[in-house]
Amino acid sequence: MIEIKESLDRLVLAFGRPFKRVGKSTMRIGKDEYERLIVEKHKERLQFDKQICEEADLEDIDGRKVKAYLKLREKNRNVSSKIRMPLHQFLVNVKAVINKKPTNAGILFFGKNPLKFISHAQLRLVRIKGIKIYGNTLDRLDCSGTLWEMVDQTEDFIRKTIRLLGFRTEKSFRREDKFDYPIRALREAVINGLIHRDYFNLADVRVFIFDDRIEIVSPGPFPEGVTPEKPKHKPVNKILSDLMYDIGYIEKYGSGIYLENELCLKNGNPKPVYEIDPIQTKVIFKSQVKDVTVVEIEEKILEELNERQKKAIEYIRKNGKITRKEYEKLCKTSERTANRELTELIKKGIIKKTGSGVKFYYKLAS
Repeated sequence: MIEIKESLDRLVLAFGRPFKRVGKSTMRIGKDEYERLIVEKHKERLQFDKQICEEADLEDIDGRKVKAYLKLREKNRNVSSKIRMPLHQFLVNVKAVINKKPTNAGILFFGKNPLKFISHAQLRLVRIKGIKIYGNTLDRLDCSGTLWEMVDQTEDFIRKTIRLLGFRTEKSFRREDKFDYPIRALREAVINGLIHRDYFNLADVRVFIFDDRIEIVSPGPFPEGVTPEKPKHKPVNKILSDLMYDIGYIEKYGSGIYLENELCLKNGNPKPVYEIDPIQTKVIFKSQVKDVTVVEIEEKILEELNERQKKAIEYIRKNGKITRKEYEKLCKTSERTANRELTELIKKGIIKKTGSGVKFYYKLAS
């Protein structure tokens, strides 16, 4: 018997051709997989965020964004926002500039227009009616700016789009409201999607908001040796990770998935589900509304409404409530029509009247 140690090099060639071991079989590796393995093998040397952004110059760095970064770092990490060195030297120190040229990290974090140079760094969000990807699009947002600016834009969009649920508690007669999903957990997953994604893959990060779930899709798999069950701090883009940590967008290295799980359980949601393949990573957050048929019935009811009523419902979803006067202005209709159509929505169980006297308004019945 001859014992041979497993090769640390995943690229094994025989007679000039690449092979891999699957169970007890030896299989030929296809061209696409072979090229991907080559990139992974040299990923440290080819780390995207440390490479020079060839088409950009120092003029493409926005000094105002550098100052905003310094203030956030001071607030979150107690590091003085006053730097005792030329701005250029500071950017070199944080690896945003090399040899008087911005790095990809420098452009993504401090650039005036990052998407001009790295267009696939885009973050797109879409609110889809129903539970299928081919459902009608209710709203969408293509984020712009630096990575941390896109995170803030994403949070604003999600807050306006997802359901606000109301609960009665034993502590008080008053109703307590909370979002269908924990905002902080969604934010954490979006940040992970932006800083740990594979930037050699030219796809963008996407967020799909369905009636029963939210899916966050980012290019590339987990790093080798890292799983959702055993997360480790093994950043794909270390410079971006460090910069996000500096401004408080990451609280603790390697704790993101644990935090997402904890926040979901505390909010009443199941733990996020991860679907990982060589091309992309998908994180799925499931709604608290356990009976999906409720959503389907709601869709059937919505189909019976006129365009003014549908418009008003979307207004309530984004703003939390609507008054009769706001309905008139939004739908450009009379007081009589507004009262009649709002009453129809109440009878269908879609909205309910809250408050009394001149201060009443309408909210979603759920």
